[in-house]
Amino acid sequence: MELVWKKASAADLELLTESRVETLRAANGLSADADMEAVRAASRRYYAQALACGTHAAYLVFDGEKLVGTGGVSFFEVMPTVCSPSGKKAYIMNMYTHPLYRRRGIAKKTLDLLIAESRAHGADSVSLEATAMGRPLYESYGFTAMEHEMEYVL
Repeated sequence: MELVWKKASAADLELLTESRVETLRAANGLSADADMEAVRAASRRYYAQALACGTHAAYLVFDGEKLVGTGGVSFFEVMPTVCSPSGKKAYIMNMYTHPLYRRRGIAKKTLDLLIAESRAHGADSVSLEATAMGRPLYESYGFTAMEHEMEYVL
């Protein structure tokens, strides 16, 4: 097994889109026949725009020609705060490792690359949503649960 990490570019648009759909299916326990066309189209638009303007970075992990892992980070800005003086933040998403490749350090190395991207973009903090499976990795990395954040779904 010779793994290769590749920073994604616009040339990888279809691969990124399909990996996003696969990740969402796995994270949400969706069947292979669940209709994902709206998510697929929106994800393709998102990647095309965000990669072009530099507000998203993604890594693809290959074993030969086979895609075995992914991870991405989006960059955004909010008003400066005491905890985030620059207001620059990063949000990690789409972390996924194919089941046959888990427990081999793929997610950890991908996370290292995404944290480095976040630092390079000047982010003060990095956040993410963790599945039960991913939580031990993120906690061992130093991520902590957020106490005060809330969400209102529109």
